[in-house]
Amino acid sequence: MRGPQWLDDGMPHIWLPYTQMQTVLPPLPAVRTSGCDIHLADGRVLTDGIASWWTACHGYNHPHIREAVSAQLARMPHVMFGGLVHEPALTLATRLAAILPGDLERVFFTDSGSVAVEVAIKIAIQYWINRGVSGRNRLVAFRGGYHGDTLATMAVCDPEEGMHALFSGVLPQHYIVDLPRDEASLAALETLLSESGDEIAAILVEPLIQGAGGMLFHGPDVLQRLRTLADRYGVLLILDEIFTGFGRTGTMFACEQAGIVPDIMTLSKALTAGTMPLAATVTRSHVFAAFLSDNPLHALMHGPTFMANPLACACANASLDLFAAEPRLQQVAQISAQMTDELAACRNLPHVRDVRVMGAVGVVELDAIADMNRLKAALVALGVWVRPFRTIIYLTPAFTIHPDELSRLTSAITQVIRDGAAG
Repeated sequence: MRGPQWLDDGMPHIWLPYTQMQTVLPPLPAVRTSGCDIHLADGRVLTDGIASWWTACHGYNHPHIREAVSAQLARMPHVMFGGLVHEPALTLATRLAAILPGDLERVFFTDSGSVAVEVAIKIAIQYWINRGVSGRNRLVAFRGGYHGDTLATMAVCDPEEGMHALFSGVLPQHYIVDLPRDEASLAALETLLSESGDEIAAILVEPLIQGAGGMLFHGPDVLQRLRTLADRYGVLLILDEIFTGFGRTGTMFACEQAGIVPDIMTLSKALTAGTMPLAATVTRSHVFAAFLSDNPLHALMHGPTFMANPLACACANASLDLFAAEPRLQQVAQISAQMTDELAACRNLPHVRDVRVMGAVGVVELDAIADMNRLKAALVALGVWVRPFRTIIYLTPAFTIHPDELSRLTSAITQVIRDGAAG
């Protein structure tokens, strides 16, 4: 079946993400979304199991968010954030400061998660410069971690997982080590901080779940150890909650499960419920204080053109309204219980290495996926939109998904593994 004309005309001119364009299979043309569904140009409807890269936490086209965008569009779609401010951004910053743990109270808005982490790195390094401490320009990050695709963020991702291996010779050098899951890894990290602490600005970690690095889980105790070590050796702690923030792990923010407060936190993805690009880097008061000075060089010299876009901030405020008015965390708990029950059937299937669930994240890890294109096609044939990567098939559905829709997703995963579509 021929695609729509815009597909035929446009494909020779588009460059797709994470894609070898020489061998890419034709992408599916989406024309509409509703609830947890993606409608294709040929009339097929796919149940979305990953909420458009983990963003659409309230489902697609939620009327409250749509109305907020429409109202803001009529008033002011955009105005520069240099020398001007506006109500949507200041209201959003106030609301974030109120719901974030501890004294995370200063919000710097950007356009994407990668840039939010870039800003966090920049803040962490300049924090020490502004305080008159030289040489603290390296970070500690962790194997299995992923923090973005820009040059600075590539340098703090897992160097062995392959996504950014081509750039290893040109990236800044940081310490990439094992998470302190046990006594040996804890001792190794403490030795590193003890011996090299005078060149380390901060520790950077994804709390509870390392997302794009393989949906790798760790417990709250790991975060508690990191907070203790950061305090002991006088380095900053950055939590990358771009994936885990806004309910995905079962609490509004993953760090709440550990009872800790980072010095810097990054947010994006579900911040606007998947409606518009927006990200935030939020700091505690003592971090912000290091930038207050009569010296103009102590200012944070960063400012994206579309920083704090009013439309995006209106989306985020509307999303926070929904978290306040509707039982999202209860829905996450129900999703977690259902996925735990229904994905358990995969444990006894051939080539399944592990099945794990945390909050609204469900993962089936395989020994290998021999034919990724075949597996993706098999999932689409069953009417679901699920995007496996590396050796995992995972679900990160909207929190508003109906139990029947979730069962359609878990059944499809079970079926493709049972039928050998990954082999």
